[in-house]
Amino acid sequence: MSIVKLNNRSVKNITSFGSLTSGSMTFISKTTISSPVSSVQFTSGIDNTYKEYIFYFVNLHPNSNSEPDIRMNFSIDGGSNYNVTKTTTAFYARHAENGDFASMAYESDSDLSQSTANQAVGLNMESDNDGSLAGYLHLFNPSSTTFAKHFIMETAYMHDYPAAWTQKYGGYINTTSAVNAVSFIGEYGEGTSGNIDAGTIILYGIN
Repeated sequence: MSIVKLNNRSVKNITSFGSLTSGSMTFISKTTISSPVSSVQFTSGIDNTYKEYIFYFVNLHPNSNSEPDIRMNFSIDGGSNYNVTKTTTAFYARHAENGDFASMAYESDSDLSQSTANQAVGLNMESDNDGSLAGYLHLFNPSSTTFAKHFIMETAYMHDYPAAWTQKYGGYINTTSAVNAVSFIGEYGEGTSGNIDAGTIILYGIN
């Protein structure tokens, strides 16, 4: 392979620059939770305006049940049903306050295989007053009617042990229908309704 040499390599010899497209985050909506709710649903603002959407989770505090969970799901009918087929993968890093189980591992309790079940966001969380979850969800091109919709998510939270727990997720929503709503759900054990009683979720579109 030949080496490509660049002429005009010095900055002082540059006479012009091409234009660069600048990106930006556009605020869409925010939900602030101040009393217990079973779920937080975003049923508007997710459309073909942007190719990427970001949800930020700020100090989501779960219900007072032992080891509660927060999960999520997607909708293709504006929020009438949250049951879209997903295939996902997950791993965690963890470290307890007393120094126990400092480790990283694949998290089979958090993955899905062609399932319509709710996707984990944070599991077995600490429900004490100072416990909460923070993180983000990136959803890519949800309005595509050609491709499956990919997403990546990372959360950090206080585990019930108690421990610092960082969870990373990735996967795809296996439908060519447009995804137009997202629900974040408090649970006490998988499939058992619970509450999220404090925190903020903010939605942005990415230009």
